[in-house]
Amino acid sequence: MGSYWSAVNAYRCEDFTGYMIEISNRYPRVAEYLENEFGFEKWSRCHYPGLRYNITTTNTVESLNSMLVNARDFPYVALLDVIQEKMPKWWNDRRIVATAITTPLTPSRESELRPRFAQSNGRHTSQLNPITYHVKGGELEGVVDIFNKTCTCKEFDIDKLPCVHAVAAAHHAQVSVYSLVSPYYTKEYYLLAYGETIYPVGSQSQWDVPNEVVTRIVLPREVKEKKRGRPKTSRFPSVGEFRKRKNRCGKCGAYGHYKKKCNSQTGSTEGNPPTNVPV
Repeated sequence: MGSYWSAVNAYRCEDFTGYMIEISNRYPRVAEYLENEFGFEKWSRCHYPGLRYNITTTNTVESLNSMLVNARDFPYVALLDVIQEKMPKWWNDRRIVATAITTPLTPSRESELRPRFAQSNGRHTSQLNPITYHVKGGELEGVVDIFNKTCTCKEFDIDKLPCVHAVAAAHHAQVSVYSLVSPYYTKEYYLLAYGETIYPVGSQSQWDVPNEVVTRIVLPREVKEKKRGRPKTSRFPSVGEFRKRKNRCGKCGAYGHYKKKCNSQTGSTEGNPPTNVPV
């Protein structure tokens, strides 16, 4: 659904409304669910109440889950050992990358901002007051406030990175474009994020454990009766998350296998009770 992703990434509510009308015309039940049951603020960029920057997914959490997919079955102490072993390597690798950066911004933000310098050329910019500029040209004009770092196109407001209009206004005002960028995109903040060193815990014999912890009696957790069947290993889907349906057999109607691999001796193509079995 192209209209859905356009609505997700829309910066202006006017554009979002147009895409939602397209979705509503084609899929009215989907539009009703997105608005009434799920809520715009959970998936729409322009309706999100906080500072989301350019992040629209939870891939950071999913990456950590993927790294721990095998270790999740370990005892708690072993699981913590896996995390403790992985984190120092991640921190050091990213610290090396941050140290090698030669641009004011991180590589991804620099590559996003650079093309806007050329795109701002030829835009007609007029000053409305000491901090506000009107930029014309292109598909959409914008009114930029270089003091409050906002633009009517909303890209500057949400991403905290100068849009094409803001770049043109900065050139007209003879202000550095980089001074309008959020500090979180700079090399300095990248280094600060991974500036601390994560040290190994060390041997248990070297731990300095307070006496109140040593003398504390910790009872084992309550053991619940084990349920029948194979224990669940995959996580429960979150609200609004849909999972792919398993393959359905064309012979017996069951899910999880194909017709060629079906072990059922009799069955119908629709999953209904077979008609050739005597009652």
